[in-house]
Amino acid sequence: MSLLTDDDLYLFNEGTHLRLADVLGSHVTTAEGRDGTNFAVWAPNARGVSVMGDFCGWDRDAHPMAPRGGSGIWEAFVPGVASGATYKYHVLPHEGGGIDKADPVAFWAETPPHTGSRVWSLDHEWHDADWMAQRAERQRLDRPMSIYEMHVGSWRRVPEDGNRPLGYRELAEPLAEHLTSLGFTHVELLPIMEHPFGGSWGYQTTGYFAPTSRFGTPQDLKYLIDVLHQSGIGVILDWVPSHFPTDEHGLARFDGTHLYEHADPRLGFHPDWKSAIFNLGRNEVAAFLLSSAMFWLDEYHVDGLRVDAVASMLYRDYSREPGEWIPNEWGGNENVEAISFLRRLNTEVYAAIPGVQTIAEESTAWPMVSRPADIGGLGFGLKWDMGWMHDTLAYFSQDPVHRRFHHDQLTFRAVYAFSENYCLPLSHDEVVHGKGSLLGKMPGDDWQRFANLRALYGYMFTTPGKKLLFQGAELASRSEWDHDRSLDWHLQDEPRHQGVERCLADLAHLYRTEPALHDGDVDPAGFEWLVADDRDQSVFAYLRRTRDGSREAVVVANLTPVVRHQYRIGAPRRGGWVERFVSDATDYGGSGVDNGGTVTTMPIPSHGHFHSMLLTLPPLSVVVLTPIDAPAS
Repeated sequence: MSLLTDDDLYLFNEGTHLRLADVLGSHVTTAEGRDGTNFAVWAPNARGVSVMGDFCGWDRDAHPMAPRGGSGIWEAFVPGVASGATYKYHVLPHEGGGIDKADPVAFWAETPPHTGSRVWSLDHEWHDADWMAQRAERQRLDRPMSIYEMHVGSWRRVPEDGNRPLGYRELAEPLAEHLTSLGFTHVELLPIMEHPFGGSWGYQTTGYFAPTSRFGTPQDLKYLIDVLHQSGIGVILDWVPSHFPTDEHGLARFDGTHLYEHADPRLGFHPDWKSAIFNLGRNEVAAFLLSSAMFWLDEYHVDGLRVDAVASMLYRDYSREPGEWIPNEWGGNENVEAISFLRRLNTEVYAAIPGVQTIAEESTAWPMVSRPADIGGLGFGLKWDMGWMHDTLAYFSQDPVHRRFHHDQLTFRAVYAFSENYCLPLSHDEVVHGKGSLLGKMPGDDWQRFANLRALYGYMFTTPGKKLLFQGAELASRSEWDHDRSLDWHLQDEPRHQGVERCLADLAHLYRTEPALHDGDVDPAGFEWLVADDRDQSVFAYLRRTRDGSREAVVVANLTPVVRHQYRIGAPRRGGWVERFVSDATDYGGSGVDNGGTVTTMPIPSHGHFHSMLLTLPPLSVVVLTPIDAPAS
């Protein structure tokens, strides 16, 4: 009995097999009238492999596996093994004693610290047909994308039950309700693939085809995704093809040799994370990772992959001193194999599953990350704008009296804002390891800190680019994120924190419903400076518009605690303008300074336009105005 055809073997060794989950790992099946499970694993340098489990008392010799020609794959059909069985492979290297390994292509696993793999069916009846039919339209780059980044294990816990986290299924309805009320379009889950150490937040992955069993079964995860889709919320998964942990049961030295990783530590060992680096130049390793990406997008109806640590993949000298890395064949520091892999990844994903998005966490100035591979780009749909994050937080952390000396930290982004398709991240990385919370970064007394935070969100949701905020941002958490405890949900009962949550929800809904704020997110036609040079008063003003010019919005930020009266702003069209958002509103905990709801232009040229309006600018605020006579959105 074999699930592997000769074509499967050929494509796998060639590195072009994209559906290894269909043929490797464990699959319940029937052979010659007997029910059982077919096992298949890649271990080309082993002198022998057997499968053992609770079905044979973990007898390492009970079920030897047979090699499939010269493919490096070992296979066995074991009758009587059903879904739910726990197993491992006993691998005999050519040198040394046997080693027990978890299945690299297992669909589920024991809950850590246990390390066995589980035979498991992935059956699920989906109810998200409407979402899947509309997904390609809803995820176009001219549509709104606001992403709520979250860590499943710390979003909400149950103190009455040992402070355990909510499981996938328990999480579904409350998460969908919360995200709907906030107005986010997507949720991004920190890696939920199986991992041995919870403190890695999932970034040290061992199970590239298995959701962690800490929160339930594969069906429970599918239920969560299904419910989110039925609520109109897309799901993005963090995915880590850059490195993997060296735990004994995992991928490292899988068959007694450096199979998945480079043998030379100058290529195969990551100094920052003390982990192994995939050998992306090896065909079978590339096929393994490409199949993992396809598996989550296809089998779990996932809408996008955020690819972690892309910069560490692109450069051979990433985080290494001279002498600690090996140049490529041309003497450069570029990782040619990783570049080729990433281009293949994006080309294959977009060809096979239209409507999804791939997102690069890439922190350098590598060119054309989000440009098509066939014109020399890496092929991602979006790239995190880490420069925007660093500059913006550096600016907002300044006392307002000093901000005039840091004006360029906000204006500089316009120079490169459309060189890539950017996503603006205020992610988990900014609220851990002693960095404090976003609120804690804000200067001034408590009132000013909250006003600054609301202004930060106002600036973020009105400047070009897709948006990403980490869980707890809506609560204005005072403490930094701790993966071992729940978010501070009690803050929802405190007025100033309530105000921030209302402010963020109104912003997210405005961003979704006002095309001028999202249609041109990745197109220079969608942005124009009105005021970029008023550093003495720390005032910024810009125009957001749709690419066809049919809708416009004026955004004005006053980032000092001083009210500015009679401040003239150029207007692209005459007539009445309505205040759609004021971060200083009393509902948000602000002082309530505004322009009475509407402003009328006057025929006085300003800022390159024939008409202008006089505004009162609230303290530490962002104001958004749109024309009264604009077409309905």
